[in-house]
Amino acid sequence: MTVSAILKQKGHDVVTVDARATLLEACDLLAARRIGAVVVVEEDRQIRGILSERDIVRAVARDGAKGLTAPVDSCMTREVVTCREADTIDRVMQLMTTGRFRHLPVADNGRLIGLISIGDVVKRRIEQVERDAEELRAYITAA
Repeated sequence: MTVSAILKQKGHDVVTVDARATLLEACDLLAARRIGAVVVVEEDRQIRGILSERDIVRAVARDGAKGLTAPVDSCMTREVVTCREADTIDRVMQLMTTGRFRHLPVADNGRLIGLISIGDVVKRRIEQVERDAEELRAYITAA
């Protein structure tokens, strides 16, 4: 299964935030949408960074509550690892495990076209394993 198949089921909508928004505004967005990360993009959907709950926790630990008035670009992750629609689930699992992150933007020429989470990947992987097991059971029964 590929990232494209995940996006086909999940959709291409991604919650984004402006780099000039405050961390408090980003927190409100994360809480309202019940998500763990937002992608920071330019007007043309070029990816500038990603802001996760972890980034916010680090900013508050460093600066206290006043850190929430800082702009998103002051603590976002700037070196964003992305994937492509053609990438396999195994490839993105490897990227997420190695990089120790739970959200992976999907990009085409640096432009944001989707976002997958570790939950999306695990769900599809479990579905694939269940399908494989059912095929084996059917094969054994037919033999």
